[in-house]
Amino acid sequence: MRKIRFLNLVVILALLGILTFLAGCSTTTTSSTSSSSSLGTWLILIIFIVIIFGFMYFFTIRPQQKKRQETLKMLQSLQIGDNVITNGGIYGKIQNVYVDSFILKTDSGDTIRVAKWAVVGKLPDESSKTS
Repeated sequence: MRKIRFLNLVVILALLGILTFLAGCSTTTTSSTSSSSSLGTWLILIIFIVIIFGFMYFFTIRPQQKKRQETLKMLQSLQIGDNVITNGGIYGKIQNVYVDSFILKTDSGDTIRVAKWAVVGKLPDESSKTS
C-alpha cells in the first residue's frame, strides 16, 4: 500500500514539473499572443487534471474494486465445513450459514455468530496439511 502511495506521489510531482515547464515555455512577452498563450496554458492545465484523475483511477480505485469483488466471491463460495479466519483473528469452522452471518465452531468447542463482512479468508482444510 505504501509503494502505491509513493508511486502516486512521484507521478503527480513529475506531472506538476512537466506542467510547470510547459507553462513556462508557452508564455510570451508580446501582447498580441497573450490570449492564445493563456488559452494554451488552460488547455495544458485541463489535460494535466485529466491525467491525474486517470492515474488515481488506475492506481487506487481500480485495485480496490478488484479486491472487493474477490472478497465477495470468496464470501459467496463459503459453505458449511469450511475453515475461516475473521478480522478479529478468530479461527473457526462454519457450522451454519445465514444471509448476513455465519455460525463458527472454534477449536475449544464454542460456537459464535460472526457477520459475513468479518470473515477475511478461507483456510486450507486440515486434512490437506502435511506434517
